Amino acid sequence: MLRTHTCGELRSTHVGQAVTLCGWVDTYRDFGGLVFIDLRDRYGLTQVVFSPSFAEIHEIARSLRNEDVIRITGEVVARPADMQNPKLATGDIDVRGRQLEVLNKSKTPPFFPTQPDLPNEELRLKYRFVDLRRPAVQQALILRHKMCKATRDYFDERDFLEIETPMLGRSTPEGARDYLVPSRVHEGCFYALPQSPQIYKQILMVAGYDRYFQLAKCFRDEDLRADRQPEFTQIDVEMAFVQQEDILSTIDGLMARLVKTLRGAELPLPLLRLTHREVMERFGNDKPDLRFGLELTCLGDIAKECDFGVFKTTIANGGRVRGFCVSQAADKYSRKQIDELTAFVQQYGAKGLAFFRVKDGELDSPIAKFFSAQHQQEMIARFNAKPGDLLFCVADTFKVSCAALSALRNRLGKELGLYDPQELKIAWVLDFPMFQWNDEEKRWDAEHHPFCQPVEEDIPFLESDPGKVRAQSYDLVCNGYEAASGSVRIHDPAVQQKIFNLLGISNEDAEARFGFLLEALRYGAPPHAGVALGLDRWVMLFLASDNIRDVIAFPKTQKAGDMLTGAPAPVDLRQLRDLHIKVDVPK
Repeated sequence: MLRTHTCGELRSTHVGQAVTLCGWVDTYRDFGGLVFIDLRDRYGLTQVVFSPSFAEIHEIARSLRNEDVIRITGEVVARPADMQNPKLATGDIDVRGRQLEVLNKSKTPPFFPTQPDLPNEELRLKYRFVDLRRPAVQQALILRHKMCKATRDYFDERDFLEIETPMLGRSTPEGARDYLVPSRVHEGCFYALPQSPQIYKQILMVAGYDRYFQLAKCFRDEDLRADRQPEFTQIDVEMAFVQQEDILSTIDGLMARLVKTLRGAELPLPLLRLTHREVMERFGNDKPDLRFGLELTCLGDIAKECDFGVFKTTIANGGRVRGFCVSQAADKYSRKQIDELTAFVQQYGAKGLAFFRVKDGELDSPIAKFFSAQHQQEMIARFNAKPGDLLFCVADTFKVSCAALSALRNRLGKELGLYDPQELKIAWVLDFPMFQWNDEEKRWDAEHHPFCQPVEEDIPFLESDPGKVRAQSYDLVCNGYEAASGSVRIHDPAVQQKIFNLLGISNEDAEARFGFLLEALRYGAPPHAGVALGLDRWVMLFLASDNIRDVIAFPKTQKAGDMLTGAPAPVDLRQLRDLHIKVDVPK
C-alpha cells in the first residue's frame, strides 16, 4: 500500500507516529514560512504542515494547487488547544510533512468539489469525475452501498437466493417503451433490455426457487422526471406458497432493518395499510405524503343546496366538490398569491380554485354571499376550521379534483414547512383497481400489468362489471413517492386467459407475446407473489434529496443523455451494415 492511513483516520492517539497519507489537495495556504495543506480522500481531511526547515519539500509544497494528487510522509503532532477544529474528525492533530511526492498534477478544474456554490448540473455531469469527489455525493454512494449490503444480509438470513436474470430478452411492450438491441446473428431481430425481471422471476417460482431476490438493473425508454432514470436498479423479490400479507410483512421487516442500519432508529411495525379508495378520498393521490395533514373534505351535500352555480352544476353533472383547510394561513396568502395558486391548479385540469378565509366565525370570500349562514357554519365545522384558517376548494370531476388538490396539497406542504424533510413516513396502499377504462380506444387496460391476481370475491365481476374488480396489488409509498410496487400473481392459466380476453388480447396474440410464461404456468405453477423496490429512489428518500441523479454514480440527464461520455452517439456505418440497419432520421 502507498499509504499507512486514510485522511479521515488519524486522532490524538496517533500523536508521535510516522504516517504516510495519499489524497487530493483540497486547500492550500502559504504564509511565506509555513505551508498548510488540507489533504482529502473519501474518508475525510487531514491538515499537513510543511516547514521551511525542509527546504526541498517546502518548495514543492508551495507549488501545489487544488486537486493535485500527492503522497506525504510525516509525524502526527497535537494541535494547540486554541487551534483545534471541532468540525473535523481529525481536528485535534496535524501531520508535519517530512517527505512529499507529487503523484499527479491536476488541470484547474471547472469547479472545486468542496466549493459552497455549485455550478449547474449539466457542467457537474460533464465533469462527473470531479463531481464524484464532493463529500455529499460520496456520502450518497456510501449509503447506497450500505443499503445494498443490508438488503442482501436481510434476505440471505431468510433463505432467499439471489439469482441473476438475463439482460437480453424478448420485447413484450406494454407500458413504457423498450430499449431495443439489434441482433447481428439473427437478421432483422431484436432483443429488449428488461423493464423488470417480472416474467423470469415468475418462471423461477414455477421451477421451485420459492424465495428469490435480486438487485436488478432495469431499463425503460420513457420521459424522465427528477425521480426517474432510463436505467435504474430495483430490489426485486418473489415468493412462492404465500399470500399478500406474507409479502407485506417481509418488506415491513426489510424497511425496519434499513431504518435501523442506516439511521439507527426503530421503525414501528406493521407499517400502515391504506386502501386505494381511501387514499384517493383523503389525499387525492395514490402515493400520498403522510408527513402532514391537509386531508381532503367532501362538500357535496352543501354544494348541492348552496346558491353558488359552479358548485351546484358540478354536483348535478356527477362531479365532486372537495377541499382542505390550511391552518392559520389566512394572512399568509394575498389575493395575488391565490391567483397564482389558481393558475397552478389549472395546470392539472381544474377550472378554478375557490377560497374562504375564516374570520369572526364566518367565511370571508368573494363567493361567501352564495352560502347561507347555516351553510357557512356547516363548512367551518366540516373542515374543523378555526379563525385565521384558509379553505381551498375545487369543483370538478373526481379525477380532476384529485389531481388538482393533491398537487396543491403537496405544494403548500412544502411552501409552509409543514413537515420535517428528514422524516420517513411509509405506508402500504392496497386494493388498486384491476382495470382502467381507455376512453379513446373504448376498451379496458390493466392498471398495473395483466398478471395481477384479482381479489377473490371480485372475480365474478370480471364478466359483469370489470370496473369493480380490485387487484391483489400493493404499492409502498414514502413521502409522496411510489417506492415499491407488487402483486399476487395469477398462477392459474384459465384465470390468466380470462384477463387476456377482457383486455382484448386474443389467444394467438397471448401465445405470441407471453407464450413462454403461459406454458410455464401449465407445468405446476405454485401460488406466488412479489414486489420490486426502487433502490435509487430509496437512497434518495433516506438522504432527503429530491433528485435521483444525486444518488447514482453516473446518471443520465432528463433527456437520457450521458454528459460524461457523450452517449447516445452515432456509430460507424460498418457497424450498422453488420446489423443490416439503415438510419432514417427526419430532417
